[in-house]
Amino acid sequence: MKILVVDDSRAMRRIVQRTIRQAGHKGHDIIEAENGREALDLVGTENPELILSDWHMPEMDGLEFLTALKEQGSEIPFGFVTSESTKEMRDIAAQAGANFLLAKPFTPEDMKQILDHFVTS
Repeated sequence: MKILVVDDSRAMRRIVQRTIRQAGHKGHDIIEAENGREALDLVGTENPELILSDWHMPEMDGLEFLTALKEQGSEIPFGFVTSESTKEMRDIAAQAGANFLLAKPFTPEDMKQILDHFVTS
């Protein structure tokens, strides 16, 4: 399975990748983008099957990225991995079409719950 990890922090992209492996999901093809604009281009060329995106990023934030995907008719499962997880943020994410919101900091068990639901071997 191909997973797109979108975050403006290279360190955070590495943490997400490591946590995916720690959650027992090894062997997936993980691609990266630094912001929503770059990620939108990658969706067209790489065809990911799951997207894990930060919310706050320069150029195009996660919400703008998700909105652009939905406008293109995308049905790729999409989740936010973000430090903000207020009820308002969760509601905004759900209304925009996000499948989940994983709050930072997260554990391998948190990641496993998400991945077990959306990832196929």
